Amino acid sequence: MSEKKMAPRDQGAPDYTKYLHPVMAKNYGKWDYHERVRPGVLLHVGTSGDKLWSVRAGSPRTMSADTVRKICDIADKYCQGHVRFTSRSNIEFLVGNEADLKPLITTVEGDLGWPLGGTGPSVSNVSHTQGWLHCNLPGSDAAGSVKALMDDLIDEFKNESLPNRVHISSSCCQINCASHGDISIIVQHHHPPRINHKDMQICELPKVVAICPVAAIRPAVVDGVETVEVVEEKCMYCGACHGQCPSMEIRDSDTDTLSIWVGGKMSNARSKPSFMKLAVWGLPNNPPRWPEVSNAVRKILKAYKEGAKDWERVGEWIERIGWQRFFEKTGFKFTKYHIDDSPEALSTFNRSAQIRI
Repeated sequence: MSEKKMAPRDQGAPDYTKYLHPVMAKNYGKWDYHERVRPGVLLHVGTSGDKLWSVRAGSPRTMSADTVRKICDIADKYCQGHVRFTSRSNIEFLVGNEADLKPLITTVEGDLGWPLGGTGPSVSNVSHTQGWLHCNLPGSDAAGSVKALMDDLIDEFKNESLPNRVHISSSCCQINCASHGDISIIVQHHHPPRINHKDMQICELPKVVAICPVAAIRPAVVDGVETVEVVEEKCMYCGACHGQCPSMEIRDSDTDTLSIWVGGKMSNARSKPSFMKLAVWGLPNNPPRWPEVSNAVRKILKAYKEGAKDWERVGEWIERIGWQRFFEKTGFKFTKYHIDDSPEALSTFNRSAQIRI
């Protein structure tokens, strides 16, 4: 074996401990308690008596290089250079000196113009997919629709007035890589992909066949060209094939709509993690403000705020009152599309003789 040293490992996640704030590194695993000082400001106190404040601001998600430099300058001035970008597009400034807390808040709200919030029982910033800016799949724009939605929900972000935290996610295709949330907005396609048989040779056909989760795609020959065909009775319009092959176009500006799903959560507190269920479908994909989506989300939040107990998540509240009352309180129409008739539904209430909607 060569005695020459190997190059440093440069793949995988970096060692996060190198980037911890000094107070956080010193008290790692030794925290005594935490406090919510005000919406958007958390205080962490170690057993040593050390204090660390985290100041959370909601960003507009898509930022210029100049804006990022401005964030870094603020972190250098008040936070010893320590700042975090969260998975929900919040910016968290970490402050170890209490004297820097108020000037930092003034600078963030004044110079950046960003609101503080998203802590405690409130609507956090929205987790979303890439949208038209980067992704090759979107039938809608996640970044734009989320900005419009959070403009409408700014009070719920800045104030801790809900029964519990509400995580909202938005996905611009059926793959739903924004993951599950208390409320989730997902695009819906309503027909199988349109196949351009002449250009199918640019795609890896075995991969296209294999990617379909319901085995609706199979090899075919059209006009002497090797291609594929779609069994429409099996197709569930998910668009996974389009992600592998641009010659299978699933998007349609005339028929694509948006749906809202509710009750998902990943937390294991008080109740186990849960999947989302359909609340409303067929909402217009209506840029640039998507008012129908904002209106539907507001109906859900209003009913949740009025009817849920303290610390109940959206899904826990719905399970307690029952789905019939959920539809009554929100005013959404119950349709045949809300009934789970998939093979996996054998273990759900929809195949039970004691069905309770």
